[in-house]
Amino acid sequence: MRYRVLNKNWQYNRVYGRGKSYVHPHVVLYVAKNRVGYTRIGLTATKKVGHAVQRNRARRVMRAALSEHLSQNIGGYDIILVARGQTPHLKSTQLSKTLGKLFAKAGLPDLAKPAAPAPNNPEPAQ
Repeated sequence: MRYRVLNKNWQYNRVYGRGKSYVHPHVVLYVAKNRVGYTRIGLTATKKVGHAVQRNRARRVMRAALSEHLSQNIGGYDIILVARGQTPHLKSTQLSKTLGKLFAKAGLPDLAKPAAPAPNNPEPAQ
């Protein structure tokens, strides 16, 4: 398992209150640094998203998309993903592209982001 789960109400409230939010029509990303040294994740889908089937699908799609981007050594962050109305109708690959953009905005290390290529023309030795 790459991350742990936010499971207390006060943990969510701390991230909502002190963290930074990044909004997209597909999903909202909240990020806050923590002092525990490992990453904790929270996935939420309110009743505005739909009935239980749609909410469960939204969380499942978010979990699949997040697994492509979350590196094991990301550091101490609390991350919350909030589903929006379009989330249950998306494929995980579509949401993965959105998460890539939001991770870049937030300055989080991205596992799916390709590393910077090495220069092709090394300087000649003199």
